[in-house]
Amino acid sequence: MGGLMFGYDIGISGGVSAMDDFLLKFFPNVYARKLIAHEDNYCKYDDQMLQLFTSSLYLAALVSSFGASKACSVLGRRPTIRLASVFFVVAALLSGLAPNKAVLIVGRILFGVGVGFGNESVPLFLSEVAPPHRRGAVNIMIALGLAAVPGIALFIGSFVIMETPSSLIERGYEAEGKQSLQKVRGVDDVEHELEQIKHASEQAKKVKQPFKKLMNRQSIPPLTISICVQIFQQFTGINAIMFYAPLLFQTMGFKNDGALLSAVITGVVNVVSTFVSIVAVDRLGRRKLLLQACMQMLVCLVGSGVILELHLKSVGTLDNKLATIVVVLVCLFVMSFAWSWGPMGWLIPSEVFPMETRTAGFAFAVSTNMLLTFLIAQAFLSMMCHMRAGIFFFFAGWVVVMGVFVWFLIPETKGVAIDEMEERVWKVHPVWKRFMPRDDGKGAELT
Repeated sequence: MGGLMFGYDIGISGGVSAMDDFLLKFFPNVYARKLIAHEDNYCKYDDQMLQLFTSSLYLAALVSSFGASKACSVLGRRPTIRLASVFFVVAALLSGLAPNKAVLIVGRILFGVGVGFGNESVPLFLSEVAPPHRRGAVNIMIALGLAAVPGIALFIGSFVIMETPSSLIERGYEAEGKQSLQKVRGVDDVEHELEQIKHASEQAKKVKQPFKKLMNRQSIPPLTISICVQIFQQFTGINAIMFYAPLLFQTMGFKNDGALLSAVITGVVNVVSTFVSIVAVDRLGRRKLLLQACMQMLVCLVGSGVILELHLKSVGTLDNKLATIVVVLVCLFVMSFAWSWGPMGWLIPSEVFPMETRTAGFAFAVSTNMLLTFLIAQAFLSMMCHMRAGIFFFFAGWVVVMGVFVWFLIPETKGVAIDEMEERVWKVHPVWKRFMPRDDGKGAELT
């Protein structure tokens, strides 16, 4: 349900933006431009206000994620999830009943606050309650929602779920924390893990300013990876394609119904492919999925770009066979993203920070994602107008950079307990170990 609050909105935004009734009511200039017979294929949807309709959500989510970080620490994960659902339901009512563009965008902003609170609290909750050997699969399942009422379902669910052991112990409820741990693990003997959580909590309590702590040397590895993973997730181009899939397919010559159908197909591919990551992430590991996806996405982006560059001119449409090939390439691209950079972008930042900086560090990750999503959503239609088919080569170049980053800088975290990351991951990594304190207690020296 938490993933659906984000994912459902992405799919709905692109579909709604292609509907004539929606454009006629809220964006008549775009509708009029769309009707002009010889309008440039790449530029007919280039409108800043139409892009603001999509992107305003992510700007609001960026700002609210820092408030959500504080709420997670002070109130706990469960109340923060409940707040997210309230914002989302109110936003849905406002958007559905919006009489004009201003109210529509206010609704989008409230959606953004809900997304900011949900994206901060839900992955943290899942990472903290899941056992290490299942953490990847459990966290990724947030991407599989298919209902139309995620806010209501999440709100009801927030009364059913328990608070995480880490959050309870962090706030001084040790007995309740032990009971919670016994329940989520399904066994009575949890003393070893309980002691690990208590030790991490004691260390966390010594840190009065977690955001300041993030600026310390030993926070550089998880912070760098979390921010970069979020940046790269957006520069795959996935949200540009998912936001505007109907518009993109209309540009290639599909009619309204065909464009929406093609967007539905890519959405189904996205959901089904996510099952691959659920099965594979704790078996193959994070790195292999990310690297394989980089290769597949690169081929799909370059192939789509070449076809559009050679065959889609300013006026006219693609040949049906070529248009079908592009749709297949887009689906293969979405498929590889759905089992790699999509879920890993949320899984990795939720598991690499120690308790004392976990909510603050994850807030940076969420806000980075929302900032980049806002920029891509606000700029994509204009970029497509000016760069034309080159937009695919632009994203392909970033995919190459991503692959190099993964190869050299992202460590494998499969099966490692969250509170053991420093000893088992950072201190043994050839690059990041230089930022970790030595066993004698002194800070490591950079060479």
